[in-house]
Amino acid sequence: MTKVGFVSLGCSKNLVDTEVMLYNLHSAGFEITPNEEEAEIIVINTCGFIESAKQESIDNILDAEQLKEWGKCRHIIATGCLVERYREEVMRELPEVDALVGIGSLDDIAEACKAVMRGEKYVSFKDKETAPLGGDRIITTEPHTAYIKVSEGCDNLCTYCAIPLIRGRHRSRPIEDIVAEARDLEAMGVKEINLIAQDTTRYGLDLYGEYSLARLVRAITEGTTIPWIRLLYCYPDKITDELIDELRTNDRLLKYMDIPIQHISDSVLKRMNRHGGTALIMDAVKRLRESVPGIILRTTAMVGFPGESEEDFSELCEFVKEARFDRFGAFTFSPEEGTLAAEMDDQIDEQVKQDRYHVLMQTQLTVAEEKSAGNVGKTMTVLTDGFDTVAEVYYGRSYADAPDVDGKIYFKSKRRINPGAFVEVRITEAMDYDLIGEVIV
Repeated sequence: MTKVGFVSLGCSKNLVDTEVMLYNLHSAGFEITPNEEEAEIIVINTCGFIESAKQESIDNILDAEQLKEWGKCRHIIATGCLVERYREEVMRELPEVDALVGIGSLDDIAEACKAVMRGEKYVSFKDKETAPLGGDRIITTEPHTAYIKVSEGCDNLCTYCAIPLIRGRHRSRPIEDIVAEARDLEAMGVKEINLIAQDTTRYGLDLYGEYSLARLVRAITEGTTIPWIRLLYCYPDKITDELIDELRTNDRLLKYMDIPIQHISDSVLKRMNRHGGTALIMDAVKRLRESVPGIILRTTAMVGFPGESEEDFSELCEFVKEARFDRFGAFTFSPEEGTLAAEMDDQIDEQVKQDRYHVLMQTQLTVAEEKSAGNVGKTMTVLTDGFDTVAEVYYGRSYADAPDVDGKIYFKSKRRINPGAFVEVRITEAMDYDLIGEVIV
């Protein structure tokens, strides 16, 4: 049986694609190995969102080439966003790659493996906007948590973003399809599902003629008993009153929302072609905080966008201080080929971008430390993720912590705690983005 190893790069949406390909390969009789050094075929699901992600993808392909030289690896297959966007360049510049599989051709991954085993080069790029959405998959996250991709593509057309070029127009999956997947995950023991898309709040507009995320959440709530449902990638201009009501009244919908704002300056937001300016963002934050007590708000911001003045940047820093987001990430602008922003005047010097990034993150660190310290003495419900054998403590997350992107809660217990178990933890100490506590017996 041929062993196949996988490298999945980039976002959680890409991870779901990897899980679909894993299922297809397993069903076709291939053996999946977590050890790349044992793999005869290595599949690299690439990211192509920003320059650093593209370089990481290329580096992983070159690493796999080293395994071709001195390991068991005989073939390399590349798929994902980098491949979709730069198919000609990848074929020309990376001859060590034996097969290219576009994001519309995930179902062809087994055929790609069979072809390279015959010594053939293989290329498949089917129409990404007619490719099936969803599909059976092998979960690679912790057994008790999983992502569900509710739609594909994006129609927002932000001037800096290449996702519409790579992934195509926005397409939603039918509610019944998503609920059926949630039921399957529940049967596998999943306790937490994280709803994801390029823009989760746009869900259903193409199918049902209106924003339907709240309707989807109700259907999942009625169709399963999964205790934690989390919303990620919710754009502030599409947060409806109906969705806020669902957050307030649905006990299984976590009081947590990821709302990527990118900036707060009206002039920068306009050049970004973001839908809604300063007033709309501030109003969205205010509505959520007033309507949903205890809600955790996560956001991301970009620094160094073309034309971003010192005044614009100062406005962003002041807003971060005032809004006091519970979770925050930032990144520097990367000029991406084919986007309007890449051709704009007033590009910002790279060193200035880096300086602004560090100032902004330091600003948020102060907020984060204050918020973390405020948790000391509280008791939190924690979903156990595992046990750290080095530190000899358990770790997990509260409703305030999304997997992969937020902090963890480390805790001691006199009794054995299994992964996936919910426990009550009293917080005794705060460490920047993480908390320390002990189980209440």
